[in-house]
Amino acid sequence: MAQLVDGAGKLGWVLLKSVLRFVFMFFNNCVAIPSYCLYLLLLQPLRIWDSSTFWHIEGVMFKWLLAMVSSWGWIAGYTVTEWGDDVRPISEEEAMVIVNHQSTGDVCTLMMCLQDKGTVVRKMMWLMDHVFKYTNFGLVSLIHGDFFIRQGKAHRDKQLIYLKDHLDKYYHSRDRKWIVLFPEGGFLRKRRETSQLFAKKNSLPHLTHVTLPRLGATHVILKTLCAPLENGSVGSDAGTSNQTGNKRRGLQWVIDMTIAYPKAKPMDIQTWIFGYRPPTVTHVHYRMYPIKEVPLEAEALTDWLYQRFVEKEELLTHFYDKGSFPPPEGQKQAVSRLMTLDPVWLCLVQSFAFASGYIWFNVLQYFYCCLF
Repeated sequence: MAQLVDGAGKLGWVLLKSVLRFVFMFFNNCVAIPSYCLYLLLLQPLRIWDSSTFWHIEGVMFKWLLAMVSSWGWIAGYTVTEWGDDVRPISEEEAMVIVNHQSTGDVCTLMMCLQDKGTVVRKMMWLMDHVFKYTNFGLVSLIHGDFFIRQGKAHRDKQLIYLKDHLDKYYHSRDRKWIVLFPEGGFLRKRRETSQLFAKKNSLPHLTHVTLPRLGATHVILKTLCAPLENGSVGSDAGTSNQTGNKRRGLQWVIDMTIAYPKAKPMDIQTWIFGYRPPTVTHVHYRMYPIKEVPLEAEALTDWLYQRFVEKEELLTHFYDKGSFPPPEGQKQAVSRLMTLDPVWLCLVQSFAFASGYIWFNVLQYFYCCLF
């Protein structure tokens, strides 16, 4: 009987905590997202007069919004430990980031672990499923200039044309530096069986923890944002010019990020919102490749991309067996780094959001009363 009462008490506490977290996040969205939109609406004259300053301010506010999402997991004890290469020294250089995709929580994990990487978050562009456009954060991503891609063979060719046009129009003009995509094209649980059947049919590696990536978006990004060399690889010496005439070096790196969850149990967005899972450490492994090592020709790029996901499979197999990622070549032990967020900074960002919401509510109420 005592155990039953104790269990009921714990369940009640979890439910109460989940309700309180949901209420807080609901109001957090209600004040932060409209405030972001209204601030940018107010700054439209600045966009015409000095677009670079406008997009700088927009990027700062975008980073604050992502920090709010990160804080939801942070206060629940959901943290990130990083392995492999340290990407902070290249945070000001242009890079394409490829990530394995297991659940909706992957995006939240990226929002958190990239917060301490300089200007990366405010200067990054996301490629995400078109369904995300219709979520509460979809309007923010639409304003920021992220690309919503529609999956399926019927849309594939048109979507790649739209992607190239989108990159030409927005990537340089808004001073983007990092572009993030999930080459698998969907969640692991949804694509694994199809991927394994395709691999068996075409004598490709059998993968369990990841799926075979799709080439399309990766190929378009490289062809659009890099200068091709005669040997079929991509380079950066030639550089590219943005709409204002400033010289850019183009993509300098491909960053291969591998996300691993304890016991191979992915964390989804519902967990971040309600916080019903005990404190959890998500592990992220980085591996950097200079862009000159990446082939541009479609067949060679396909082989190169497949090899990256075979390596991801090996990394994840080692992690699930040993509890850590393998050490880099030539080293005896892998070194991890605990990614931390400043709680004072998170409190200031949240306070600014709620203060902004209060101010805008009063401003709109005043104009409503004047008109009606």
